[in-house]
Amino acid sequence: MRRALRRLRGRRRRVLTAAALTAAAGLAVGVAGTVGFSLATGYDRAAQRTDQPDVLGRFAPQRLSVLRERLDRLPNVEAISYRLEVNRVRLAANGQSKRNGAVHVVRPGRRGYGVVAGRDLGSRAGEALVERGVAEEWKLQVGDRIDVGGLGSLRIAGIALSVDNVAFPLATVPRIYVSEAEISRRFGADANPGVNLALVWLADPSRLDITLAAARPAVFGLRTEQLLTKRAVRQVIDQAAGIVIALLAVFGLVACACAGVMLAAASAAEVRRRAPALGVQRALGATRGAVVGDETLDAVLVAAPAAALGLGVGALAAAGPTANLLGFLNEVAPGSALLWPLAGAFAGLVTVAAAGAAWPAWRLNRKAVSELLRGGDLATGPAKRRRVPSGGLFGLGARFAFARRGRWTSTISALAVAGAAMLLVLAVADLLVSLRDDPGTLGRRYALTVPGEQRDARTIARIPGVAAAAQRSTVEAADSFSLTEPLRVIAYPGDHVPFEAPPLAEGRRLAADGEVEVGLGLADTLGLRPGSELAIQPAGSGELRFRVVGIVRALENDGRVVYARTARLRDADPSLGGPIAIRLASGADRADVVRRLDAAGFESSATGGATPRNRSFLGVLASVLRAVALAIGLVCLAAILQTLALTTRDRRRALAVMRATGAPPGALAAVLTGTAAALIVPAVVLAVLLQRFVLGPIVAELAASYATLPLGVGATGILLVGGGLAAIGAVAVLVVTRAATREPVAAGIERDD
Repeated sequence: MRRALRRLRGRRRRVLTAAALTAAAGLAVGVAGTVGFSLATGYDRAAQRTDQPDVLGRFAPQRLSVLRERLDRLPNVEAISYRLEVNRVRLAANGQSKRNGAVHVVRPGRRGYGVVAGRDLGSRAGEALVERGVAEEWKLQVGDRIDVGGLGSLRIAGIALSVDNVAFPLATVPRIYVSEAEISRRFGADANPGVNLALVWLADPSRLDITLAAARPAVFGLRTEQLLTKRAVRQVIDQAAGIVIALLAVFGLVACACAGVMLAAASAAEVRRRAPALGVQRALGATRGAVVGDETLDAVLVAAPAAALGLGVGALAAAGPTANLLGFLNEVAPGSALLWPLAGAFAGLVTVAAAGAAWPAWRLNRKAVSELLRGGDLATGPAKRRRVPSGGLFGLGARFAFARRGRWTSTISALAVAGAAMLLVLAVADLLVSLRDDPGTLGRRYALTVPGEQRDARTIARIPGVAAAAQRSTVEAADSFSLTEPLRVIAYPGDHVPFEAPPLAEGRRLAADGEVEVGLGLADTLGLRPGSELAIQPAGSGELRFRVVGIVRALENDGRVVYARTARLRDADPSLGGPIAIRLASGADRADVVRRLDAAGFESSATGGATPRNRSFLGVLASVLRAVALAIGLVCLAAILQTLALTTRDRRRALAVMRATGAPPGALAAVLTGTAAALIVPAVVLAVLLQRFVLGPIVAELAASYATLPLGVGATGILLVGGGLAAIGAVAVLVVTRAATREPVAAGIERDD
């Protein structure tokens, strides 16, 4: 250890350069790891903290005794709590107001929500709990007051968190909680508003199928609006945020892998640079194992503190934007739980640095001592193989880079991986915009919807600019044989292809009332293939059976969709309705069609995408992506700085001779620019290939294996990344040139270490 510390003190500059690159890699891992881990585990933490029920049932308002008599007979039930949800209530506080608020009247029993600030509802009069999203959006704190239509002004006793939906304002309905005793105080003890929500906790959650199978006949005759399991709630949240969470979580993993590759390449480059020193050790009698052990120990001593610093700074930088993003989803930041993955990341970074030093040291020590003393990886061989067109000072710099083959290969590999990761950032950003603004990304071909009946579709289809119109009905259902698997049925009276046409993965399009196409996500879960039978149970109706004829790559509802015709669904539910989907004619002006629809008495709305349009939410997403991109950019800067600094050390005597013969600082900058260009140009080419054929397909498959995600990058993205790497290279050239010109010329000629 003492010898290792002396060795490191003897090469302070190179140690600081290597530590800077390790810290930059740690920064990238800290940011990406914090984002990925937080988003991947946020729902589970929130569900545990809020005591989320296993089943949430919504019913038409009715007497508590009726509902309790039905549900108390269910098997495998540990506890049931009942609430009344009152909608379209005016809520106002702190200068903000909404007329579509929801008030939950809470009865005694398990709550199904968590209190994150203040205290829960008790016996005190005039109190309420406010949902966390409402409190943050309206800037409310415990002790403030909120005006509730019909109840007057209530004091905020606490801030509540519930995981049955996304938070306000991503969800458009603000929510508060009041006690049943408060209703009795305001409207009299005889007031009996009834209940319409049932929160069910199971004794054995793994036997949820049995409970759901018994629940459907138990509530037969009651108007059941919805039965949501934990899995269904998670899909509701995923659907509200589109594919964003999966993309960011997977991207975090890819960024961590990229940082690891760059760190390994940097460690290997530093060992190759020390090949002459290794040769001296061998010439003095050191064994190969001792030399490899020394290099490994040196790498660990440099990497450990630098990695810890980078990880800490990266985690702190990403914590704020990530917590804000989780807040929109009613999820919980990891807090101290993040220490375990950060500890694993620290161990991984140190291991990568150690392995990156040990492996090339072992390979170099297989060479002859004389070859190590000449530089190890310095280009050798016939002159005709080493000739590179001079190109003046610029070409000389490029030749300096090519001379160290191992270092050149390692550096462009690191830069290529970093560039591919930045291209992936741009691809994810472009995809998020498309998912938000372009319904075609979801396979939707209709541009507008209007409320109405199927008979209105004929009138709308005759409006100039409209190519086709049909009623689009959606039904939430569950698989009859696996009631825990929620699905969404999308139905049209006839052919759905003119309006929605997700690409076929297998089979054919449906052609009859008894046929369906199913999403790949649902097919994989239930083991469906063309020719299989699909049995579903829509909420509030009996079982329906269809024959599967096609599998589609649908992004909507995580691929758990069924495309059918309306006839069979309407036989089971005559009240089935839905908006009219309108496909525009080619070249038609949307604004002109909207005006014509308004004139005909139809109020139209644009078709939405898969990600929310909430400005705050999208701003938080942008902050997260910027943090990850900045971390990767710093890694690139550190990698280029290291290579240029090592090049100036290798060619110290040559650069000193240039200065002695009158070369100005600009000449040195031209040489180093050639070195940087020899690194950046091939790195950009490799980055494009790596993103297009490796990283893009991997992220798309991991984030949504049930759909086709376009994660390609166009010429603009390539120019942006290439320009970014060029700018980073220019900064590195300026820094290294300034450092090189400060050294006395005589010192450079006398020493070449």
